[in-house]
Amino acid sequence: MKNKILLAVFTLTLLTSLNATAQEKSPWTTGVDLYSSYVWRGAKFGSGPALQPTVKYSKSGFTIGGWGSYCFDTNEAAEADLFTSYSFALGKSGSLTLNLTDYYFPSATSPYFEGTSHYFEPMVNLGLGKLTLTAAYMFNADDTYFEAGYAAGPVTIFAGAGDGQYTKDAKFNLCNVGIKTGTAIKINDTFSIPLTGALILNPSTEQFNIVIGITLANQ
Repeated sequence: MKNKILLAVFTLTLLTSLNATAQEKSPWTTGVDLYSSYVWRGAKFGSGPALQPTVKYSKSGFTIGGWGSYCFDTNEAAEADLFTSYSFALGKSGSLTLNLTDYYFPSATSPYFEGTSHYFEPMVNLGLGKLTLTAAYMFNADDTYFEAGYAAGPVTIFAGAGDGQYTKDAKFNLCNVGIKTGTAIKINDTFSIPLTGALILNPSTEQFNIVIGITLANQ
């Protein structure tokens, strides 16, 4: 019953966000990224490349949309999430974003309309110039996650800590430490392909990954 209530609240939040901006014209954004592997908060999903599509609708600080990840080598790492967020400025260089995400992992044993198939996560992102701070709590799993990132020129250094699924013994510990950067592959004078790369270490599980990704479409 608790999970069904959370699913209903999430759906209502999506509809409220859409209704708040429905009277104005708003852009839809679609995109798809290809990553050498899917690594999230220090944990690797699947063993092969992953295709990650996005569809979202944004206006006046509100965003609603969907994001997925599908590994080429297995269906076990499939993911199809819905999210909504609201962002607003704090002073000249600050920002605050409130997020709510419904994580869903498609499988024969996880019917979409079954409440226990969903993991709901409220998250807060605080931007203070070059510094970003993130705090999140995942219902159903009872997992917490905190992350700090700092942009230093062309690279961003980050460190995340959590408990539950994020660490080897489920106790709170560092789980996502690394550095990431981005560039663009120039095809011609009017077209280039965005390229990102990251070095990611999970100190708790002692796993290290190098991830490269390209944006195949974004419009």
